[in-house]
Order: sequence, then C-alpha cells, then structure tokens
Amino acid sequence: MYKLWIVLAHTYKSKVRSKAFIITTIATLLLVVGLTNMQTIISTFDKDEARQVAVLDSSDRFYEQLKSQVVAASDDVELVKVNGSESDAEKSVREGDYEGLLILNETKEGLPEGVLKVESNTESGWIRMMERSLQQTKVMIATQNLGVNPAELSDLYAPVSFEMQALKENAKTAEELDQARSIVYVLLFIIYFAVIFYGSMIATEVATEKSSRVMEILISSVSPVKQMFGKIFGIALLGLTQFALIFIVGFISMKFAPEPENPTSMESFTDFITIDQLPVSTMVYAVIFFLLGFLLYATLLAMLGSLVNKVEEANQVITPVILIIVVAFMIAMSGLANPEASFVTITSYIPFFTPMIMFLRVGMLNIPIWETLIGIVVLIATIGIFAVIAAKVYRGGVLMYGNATSLKNLKKALMFSKN
Repeated sequence: MYKLWIVLAHTYKSKVRSKAFIITTIATLLLVVGLTNMQTIISTFDKDEARQVAVLDSSDRFYEQLKSQVVAASDDVELVKVNGSESDAEKSVREGDYEGLLILNETKEGLPEGVLKVESNTESGWIRMMERSLQQTKVMIATQNLGVNPAELSDLYAPVSFEMQALKENAKTAEELDQARSIVYVLLFIIYFAVIFYGSMIATEVATEKSSRVMEILISSVSPVKQMFGKIFGIALLGLTQFALIFIVGFISMKFAPEPENPTSMESFTDFITIDQLPVSTMVYAVIFFLLGFLLYATLLAMLGSLVNKVEEANQVITPVILIIVVAFMIAMSGLANPEASFVTITSYIPFFTPMIMFLRVGMLNIPIWETLIGIVVLIATIGIFAVIAAKVYRGGVLMYGNATSLKNLKKALMFSKN
C-alpha cells in the first residue's frame, strides 16, 4: 500500500509540474475568464452608432409606418428617408454614407414590397429585423384596408397568456429545467473531455515507459498492479485539481464580472448559467460520476496501453474505448431534449454509459434515489470486475514485447500473469 501511494504521489507531482499541464491550465483559465466576461468584451469593442439605412419610398405611403416598426424592434438601425434617383442612393451606400438602401414599392393590391441593397450580406441580424418590420408593416396596412380598427389590431397581435404547470409531484418548472439543462450540458462536456484526455494520458504514459524500457526498472521495485492503480489515482487527482481551479476561477469571474457599458443582444455565458443557483447535489453527483467514469475507462485504457510496444500504437488500440465514450456522449446530448425518454432510462443502467446518462437524469429530473444508487452500484461492480481483469493483463502485458496484434497480446498477457 505504501508503494501505491509513492507511485500516486510521483505521478501527480511529475504531471502537475510539467509544462504541458501548466500551459493547458493557464490557457483554459483564460478561456473561462473570457467566456464569463464575453458580454463585457463585446460591448467594449462594439461602440458603433446605430446603422443608418436609406429608404427610397416611391409611393410615399409606407415610410412612416415602417419607421415606427423599426424603432419598436431595435435601436441598432435608423431609417433615413432619401429623395432623388436610385443610382444616387446606391452611390451613397457605396461611399459609406449608409449601411444599405431599402427601396419600397407598392403592389397592385396597395401593399408594400421592398428591395434591400447592401455592400455585403455578411451581417444578417439587422437584415432579418428589417424583413420582419416590413412584414409587420404589410400586415398592418392589409388589416387597415379590411376595415379593422388599429386598437383591435393591437389586441389581435398581443402575446397570448400561456403558462405550463406540471402535475407530477416535485416536477421542476420550465425555468428550473432550462437552468438544469444548461448546467448538465456544461458538466457533460467536462466529463466527456476529462475522461478522454486523462484516460488517453494514462495509456500513452504506460506505452512510453514500456517503449523506453523504463518499465523494466520500475517493476523491479513496485509490482505492476500497484503501478497501474498508482498512475490511475494520481492522474484522477490531477484532473480534480485542474477542475477545481477552473471552477474557482469561473465562480470568481462570474461573481465579480462587471456590467457591460453597452449591453448587446448576444447572450453571454452567464445568461445560460447562474452559478449561485447551482444545486449542491448536482455538483456532488458530477464529482461522483466523473470519478467513477474516469476509473472505469482509465482501467481499460491502462490495460490496453500495457499491450502495445510503441506510443504510436497506443492511439490505435484505445480507439474502440474512445468510440464508446463518444457514443455515450451523443446519447446524453440527445437526452438533453427529452430526459424522460425510454432509451435514456435504459442506457443509464449500462455501465459504459452510466457516468454521463445517469448524471443527465439526476441533474434534470427528480428521480428516486434508489434508481441513482442502482446505477452507481452497477458501475462500481463493473469497475471492480474490469480492475481484476486489467490487473492480470497489465501484470503480463508490461513484460511483453513483439509485433502481435492487440487480441493476441491480450491472451499472451493473461498467460504471462499466471506464471
């Protein structure tokens, strides 16, 4: 047990002091600070005045109504009525006097139709707003032509009162469900990338030590099984360290993020996640399923890493395991829209999918505690079974060299471990 702790501490210290870990951690923290202050950053650079759009109304009937619609819709666009020829107005647009030129014509039915001319159509947001405003203008004029009173028209287009109430006991409200969905979405990404990144790190490290013959020196002082679990626990601790730093920096950055001087219509990262409302139980389950998922996949990847002779072969051998993680992630993403679906419930009890999908259900639904415990127990039992198999394979695999395929190496490793 003492030697297991030595391997764990050595793995953790060597990794946490490495340049790769320091650089990736700093880069990730900067990214987190940038995301949590995205709205402030955008408003700092986005200090442009409202776009001026020239309007050439040949009928002289629609400009005022369209202008009132645009004013009600957005402060980013200002309409300017121009006279003269169309070619002169286009020249003004090309010279940068206006963002675009809207030509209003009257149809045979007395309704407006428009042609918007711009230098380029790369910015589509305000153009869609112009289209909606013209559509609303057309509707208003059409209804007025039918003799509908403007006040009655306002009542007609007033938003309908609609409220959704769940009859199921302890069911989350729509707002709580949206908040839970955002939190679970982010945490699923973290679990997904953590399992792939740190799991691959274990397989690559085992393959590197084996190819450099360092492994032969190591197993003379520490048994292969203690080495394997020492590496797994050491790198798991490394991952928790990195995520703790990300969480602390993200929390401080979101908590003390300054209010933007010029709020934009773009929603920021903090609009999706209110960290103050982050349920403690969700974070606890995130840590539990992260550790269990990591231990499951890390055990498999360490076992497979011991079978190869070169680092270049490691990625090829671990690809099937990575694909299983990808499938679990895709199912979880699909389940975000309908967490009560049958396929989500069933797959949450399949050990390879449990870390992500059971966490999805726990985070978004109020499921009975016994269902969660069953998933955790099944996952722990699976980890135990694979740990026994992986220990035997690892014990023989680190001593094998040759060009055999992975399946043949697996059989040889099991035979070596019996000797």
